[in-house]
Amino acid sequence: MSLARTPRARTGGRRPRSRVSALATVVVAAGLLTGMLAACSRVSAIGAGSAAGAPSGNDTAQAAHPAAVPPRPSPATPGGSTDPVPATASRPLAGLVIALDPGHNGDNWAAPATINRLVNVITEWKPCDTTGTQTDAGYTEAAFNFDVAMRLARLLRAKGATVVLTRTNDHGVGPCITQRAAIGNRAHANAAISIHADGGPPGGSGFDVIEPGLVPGHTNGIVAPSHRLAVDIRNAYHKITGEPYANYVGHRALDVRTDLGGLNLSTVPKVFIECGNMRNAADAAKLSSARFRQRIAVALAAGFTAFLSPGHG
Repeated sequence: MSLARTPRARTGGRRPRSRVSALATVVVAAGLLTGMLAACSRVSAIGAGSAAGAPSGNDTAQAAHPAAVPPRPSPATPGGSTDPVPATASRPLAGLVIALDPGHNGDNWAAPATINRLVNVITEWKPCDTTGTQTDAGYTEAAFNFDVAMRLARLLRAKGATVVLTRTNDHGVGPCITQRAAIGNRAHANAAISIHADGGPPGGSGFDVIEPGLVPGHTNGIVAPSHRLAVDIRNAYHKITGEPYANYVGHRALDVRTDLGGLNLSTVPKVFIECGNMRNAADAAKLSSARFRQRIAVALAAGFTAFLSPGHG
């Protein structure tokens, strides 16, 4: 197709066409050309699409705008579902479960009949629970344990872990030591810790990590991994808090016991920690400090991360 020419003005008897008339002719011609080209383009596109098996109708409109087409699920994720978020540098505990047991409870003192009831911890019968200790100023171990557990739970969740708690407040009674172990077992925790502060001799100071000893037929499967957990917790705690090893119990802040129901009845790697001695003035001052309790939580989170991160020895 050729473009229509605008007639030239004649010099004879007729008046030359006005510029307006000439311009109108150009516009009309251009409009006809645009329409014809558009029609040709549509025909070409339809022909090409049909040859390639392209969709028609609404699908054609979506094909012209790839961003509007929902992404197809990959073969590895049927139906578009996604796998659990893998562990990364910022979430090294993703997909793992950690059980936290804040020792004692705030109202244990008001229910002696309940907490004094004897329960079987395999190696002996012991009270269901106890009240715990406190500083000379009256700051209770139960309150300390719960505060540290809450701080630690937030840090572990930020690292991707699922956190299971044996109690969610500090104004209740119990649960019994047998139930505390069962909570971690039912959760199939990858690791667990019971958080405490000691009521040792006033002249003694420092922290201590308690690990399960061998109780044949019961703790066989957790002794070795619990020892590794104890070492990782000890190392991180000592480094980050600066608290010295206990000078009145254990050896280099490690202690092995077979009389604790929380350890004897556990089927998952578990340790206890005595974060300091509440009967010692210097330790009591630190344990009563919110800033120091946050440092304790950071240290315990680092210990769990060392134990549970991929590639840990």
